[in-house]
Amino acid sequence: MEALSLRALWAQTADVICSRHEARWLCEVAASLDGDEFDQALDEPVTDRMVGHLDSMLARYRTGEPLQYVLGRWGFRRLDLAIDQRVLIPRPETELVAEVAIDLARQVEPVRAVADLGTGSGAIGLSMAVELPAEGTSVWITDISGEALAVARANLTGIGRAAGNVTASEGEWFAALPGDQRFDVIVSNPPYVADRAPQLDDSVRDWEPAGALFSGPDGLDDLRHLIAQAPHHLADDGWLVVEIGADQGAAVRSLLRSAGYRDVEIKQDFGGRDRIAVGRRETRT
Repeated sequence: MEALSLRALWAQTADVICSRHEARWLCEVAASLDGDEFDQALDEPVTDRMVGHLDSMLARYRTGEPLQYVLGRWGFRRLDLAIDQRVLIPRPETELVAEVAIDLARQVEPVRAVADLGTGSGAIGLSMAVELPAEGTSVWITDISGEALAVARANLTGIGRAAGNVTASEGEWFAALPGDQRFDVIVSNPPYVADRAPQLDDSVRDWEPAGALFSGPDGLDDLRHLIAQAPHHLADDGWLVVEIGADQGAAVRSLLRSAGYRDVEIKQDFGGRDRIAVGRRETRT
């Protein structure tokens, strides 16, 4: 009997899950091959180990587990991040949050200190470390969850030289930062879903960590804390950048202005929905 090729395994998997793209991602992980290497191996026979790994992933996928967790990794800007149920799945909207924070930090010369609070997988903070100049950049990544921070630390080892600019610290919000340091940019994708939010997808509610999602009756509890406390940790003219819910723009704008921030702006995501809030700390007198 002719051995099953990787091409045939891909086609069979696509028939099972009705998605050729997702089938390829699963087969790439099963074969430990990416991109061109995968294409070059399409006519090679698969091994029992590959089929067993793929079958295991498909069994998880059929239970409703998100594809990103099944794969164990996901792309974010320039990074290939390891992820699992200890952290949120990185999303395209959060890539825009990282972009805003990076652009603001890049304007600070010749040195800049930035912090990513509630880092989860490390997506935002490690993107800043990789994309900002290697010289003169200091990045703090923090999380209250030791399990989440373990994921971030694992991803930290994969960013090369830029890892030398990163400090990982466990603790609740600003308690994880050194009290005497001031930051040019503080960025966060905090929990911002209301506790009883009816519109949350079941796949999110059932699989992603609740502590990284929910934040009080209106979803604003953690945002209120970040906005109130960030000025004590920001440098003069330093920026706070936070991800927000699509229906929270007006409320967060009001919170920022009431706390004395200037240059307050609510930015939209790819779908034109409110998603990013920025505000600048007043200069100390």
